[in-house]
Amino acid sequence: MRRQPHSGPPKLYTELAAVWPVFSALAEYAEEAAFYRTTLEAASTRPLHRVLELGSGGGNNASHLKAHFEMTLVDPAAGMLEVSRAVNPECEHVSGDMRTVRLGRQFDGVFVHDAVCYMTTESDLRQAIESAFVHCAPGGAALFAPDHVTENFQASTDHGGDDGADVSVRYLEWTWDPDVADNTYTVDYAVMLRGRDGTVEVVHDRHIEGLFPRADWLRFLTDAGFEASVVPFEHSELEAGTYEVFVGRKPAQKQRGHVPTDG
Repeated sequence: MRRQPHSGPPKLYTELAAVWPVFSALAEYAEEAAFYRTTLEAASTRPLHRVLELGSGGGNNASHLKAHFEMTLVDPAAGMLEVSRAVNPECEHVSGDMRTVRLGRQFDGVFVHDAVCYMTTESDLRQAIESAFVHCAPGGAALFAPDHVTENFQASTDHGGDDGADVSVRYLEWTWDPDVADNTYTVDYAVMLRGRDGTVEVVHDRHIEGLFPRADWLRFLTDAGFEASVVPFEHSELEAGTYEVFVGRKPAQKQRGHVPTDG
């Protein structure tokens, strides 16, 4: 089956970035951010003070995590960094790609939310995991939260939106896999934006996202030097056992034979 051609970064993070706070409200992230915090704390053998988030987007999770950690936020999209700076002015913001960014320092924990879904090849995902390992201090932990793994992927539809001061947003989200033999799936968004004057604009935004088996995730984490594990994702709005996150604990002593390239 042929895909519709896809080029450039998603519109949600570029031309529609300014409406992100209406598209995805901060309050909706409170419960999951608490789960990520406690999971990172449980996995780490050192106190968590400084946490690096790779692919931080509009800063929704950070808006909750910053009450507990000193957050450094990395994202490649200038528009999303601008949104996040307005929400999280006390946090350090860095423009960078999770695959290649090197800050030259380590953190007690590393957090990679669903931006990891944009790692669509094994090479991409391994590079992102290596970045997390390089920036994670010994005894610390990294948490990765992909939307799906191969074993639990299901096609689905969702919808949402909210009303802002200048614009109202409603969207339909359609998740599907046109080719089950590859390592990607498709998420199509139909986004409706209504201005104060009542005019409505409709935007189609296609996202191509990565899909990997659980065993691959664990192998890539282990190959990077992490002690890898799977943790069921717990949320009051989701059926138990339908989602999971991956945790990598960095050994207090560097594993023999692995030489991280901390730049």
